[in-house]
Amino acid sequence: MKKLSPYVYLFATGHFSVDWAQGAIPALLPYFISSCNLNYQDAATLIFANMLLSSVSQPIFGYYSDKVSKPWFAPLGPILCGLCLTMLAFTQNYWLIFLCSMFSGFGSSIYHPEAARMVNNIAGDRKGQAMGTFSVGGNAGFAIGPMVAGACAYAFDIHGLVVFGIVNALIAFVLYHQMPHILSLVSEAATAEKKAHPGEVRTNDWSAFARLSVVIFVRSIGFTVCNTFIPLYWIHVLHASPATGSLALSILFSMGVVITFIGGVLADRFGFLRVLRGSMVIMIPSMFFLVNSTDIVTATLLLLPVAFSLFAAYSPIVVLGQTYLGKNVGFASGVTLGLTTTIGGLISPIVGWGADQWGISPALQCLWISAIFGAIFAFLIPVPKAWRH
Repeated sequence: MKKLSPYVYLFATGHFSVDWAQGAIPALLPYFISSCNLNYQDAATLIFANMLLSSVSQPIFGYYSDKVSKPWFAPLGPILCGLCLTMLAFTQNYWLIFLCSMFSGFGSSIYHPEAARMVNNIAGDRKGQAMGTFSVGGNAGFAIGPMVAGACAYAFDIHGLVVFGIVNALIAFVLYHQMPHILSLVSEAATAEKKAHPGEVRTNDWSAFARLSVVIFVRSIGFTVCNTFIPLYWIHVLHASPATGSLALSILFSMGVVITFIGGVLADRFGFLRVLRGSMVIMIPSMFFLVNSTDIVTATLLLLPVAFSLFAAYSPIVVLGQTYLGKNVGFASGVTLGLTTTIGGLISPIVGWGADQWGISPALQCLWISAIFGAIFAFLIPVPKAWRH
């Protein structure tokens, strides 16, 4: 069996660079709440800002990449994310923080579709493992970003956020330098694919993709609401310190790193639909018990099934989306990779408003309720036509 291309790991590193910036912002919310006197809704609106441009632009950039590829989007994304995080270290103005959060999300949105399309092209018959590896980079970013940002905000000095700009600039440079070699490999893979499947016509199954989109939205709500409110839940419900709240978020995403890779391998072996359906079913009880927990040990242990439900589904969602929209892989990547985080970001201010009105725990009941809909639609998704024999 052929090994994965080393460029898959390079794109995973780029994925790390945009998502550790995204993961840093929720961990900074308690800092901004304290330093800028924000309420929960104001704080959650920063997550909305982070997702606003991203939610609109990511599918558009994905569709555009199917028509005219723009490989320089891949190094540009990390540069923009790192610059915005660096700027957060030098302001306490709410609207400047809002804009930095927004354009950090925009940087992420221009990276994902182009990078995922290239990974899909060079993965061969190991798409599950390749996308799992690519996704591991993002989840590693979401795991490490809160720890680094939390250390800067609560233990050392907020100006330490410049490390995001430095690291991202280095990764962007490597991506830019290697891009000619990557494009050559993509071209070779496309030629080999045509020879292996002469006369094959790729089609789009919009009905199946629409049903998958419901699952994407549910996972997005779970992913982003947990990303936003777990530090606040730990502080205000479980009475932990801000540093412990950031640590809980890092625990969730650290487990997510491993589970994302395992989910891709399991999907290649047992089937993408089986892994997706199992994840959605597990999400219901794990979210229910987490948001109704008042004991920090129990809540921490529940992060394991929550992590499985959120991260094992990641690779199946992306590969299924790319398969259902065989003619528009870039657009599918933009939706599956982009909306898996952005839709939840648009919901976060509503959950924040509910937390201000009734408390964090009642507001977070939306997690297990939405999971029920995700499980139902996971079983309504058909086997892709391209996989039927």
